Amino acid sequence: MKSKTIALAMLALFPLAANADNNELRLLREEIARMKADYERRIDSLEKRLSAQEPPPAAETPQVVRQPSTSRDSGFNPETSLILQGQAKSMQAVPERVITGFWPGGHEHGPEKRGLSLDHTELAFSANIDPLFRGTARFAVADGNVEVEEANFAALGLGNGLGLKGGRFRSDVGYLNAQHPHEWDFADAPLMHKALFGAEGYRHDGLQLKWLAPTDLFLQFGAEIGRGDGFPGTDRNGNGAGAGAVFAKLGGDVGSSHSWQAGLSYLATRARDRIAHVEDIDVAGPNEVETRFSGRSRAWIADFVWKWAPLDNARDRHVKLQAELFRRSEDGTLDCTTDIATSPCVGGLALGDYRTRQGGGYVQGVWQFAPRWRAGARYDWLNPGTRQYDAATVFAALDGGTHLFSTYRPSRSSLMLDWNASEFSRLRLQFARDKAMAGITDNQVTLQYIMSLGAHGAHKF
Repeated sequence: MKSKTIALAMLALFPLAANADNNELRLLREEIARMKADYERRIDSLEKRLSAQEPPPAAETPQVVRQPSTSRDSGFNPETSLILQGQAKSMQAVPERVITGFWPGGHEHGPEKRGLSLDHTELAFSANIDPLFRGTARFAVADGNVEVEEANFAALGLGNGLGLKGGRFRSDVGYLNAQHPHEWDFADAPLMHKALFGAEGYRHDGLQLKWLAPTDLFLQFGAEIGRGDGFPGTDRNGNGAGAGAVFAKLGGDVGSSHSWQAGLSYLATRARDRIAHVEDIDVAGPNEVETRFSGRSRAWIADFVWKWAPLDNARDRHVKLQAELFRRSEDGTLDCTTDIATSPCVGGLALGDYRTRQGGGYVQGVWQFAPRWRAGARYDWLNPGTRQYDAATVFAALDGGTHLFSTYRPSRSSLMLDWNASEFSRLRLQFARDKAMAGITDNQVTLQYIMSLGAHGAHKF
């Protein structure tokens, strides 16, 4: 009986417990719903505040399609370099320096001066113009004068080994001519180059085409046409080309330490009234008069370069041997002129036909015997060759001792030592025994500095 009573009591309490659980569940659901609504209000309020702080949308900007570039150095960011050169020079005081037996060639940026002097300063710019062309400009500054030394474009990516250049550029005839003065291994140009092209070398205002053959050896052919106004030619202000040149270069490696290059070149140009100053035979006393040559000038040049560097490492030690030979022929006429009334050349006097066959060359060697230190030696020589002219007519007006008709053989020997703090700076000491002028032995000492600022591309072989 007692057991039944307990069981009935438990059954009576069960519905009460179930009702209590349902109330708690309902309250929990209501609390969750309130929390959800509260979070949604906060999120909505935050979104409105962020929207109020945003700037108005910018107008749509059209997209500019950039052309692909072949170099970072382009447009308004060209490669820029500045070459600083100066010297202290000791030499004899000679009123007018010439090479005896040879026609004076052109001009120099800065004529040779005794003592301390600033040599020419060179400012250069170069950059890719677009994927098809590259431009280069070089300006030489000396004694307050600015000269456009080079200003040209080069075509890129022609393929098949072809290269094209147009504008003003240094000719590739020979070996040294294409190099700028700061690239030379000596403080001055060889006598050969001064006699052939003047102290600053030969330049074209024209076009150059090169072709590199697809061979194991380096084999290159080139042709140039130009205005022809540089020495030994003159500016004739005519249509078409006034000068032309062709060249071929061959080179290669021998093992891992030796390399070489050889070349042959030919240059043809014409001169009209090319001037040299000589003395006449005026009975009242000699006068300086103008002698003028008009005719054709042709030159043949052979060059050879051999380099040695152990395991192709030229940084610490290397040897470079370099030589060039030339032959020049000129055919034309001579005359002389002056405004001095007592001179036989007054008003202009024809002196007849004039033909020359001349030659010469140089050989030099440079040895880097320690890091930063180099020593070198060079020997120059010139041969006045043969001349054909009417001596009776010429020497009836001009002094027979004039340097143009001399048979003297000019020569010069040079020694140099230079120190390179880096590839951008060089200090050089040079001694030369100069016998370029008949009757004068000029012992010259030159202390030179060359400093390079900015972009500095690799030099040619």
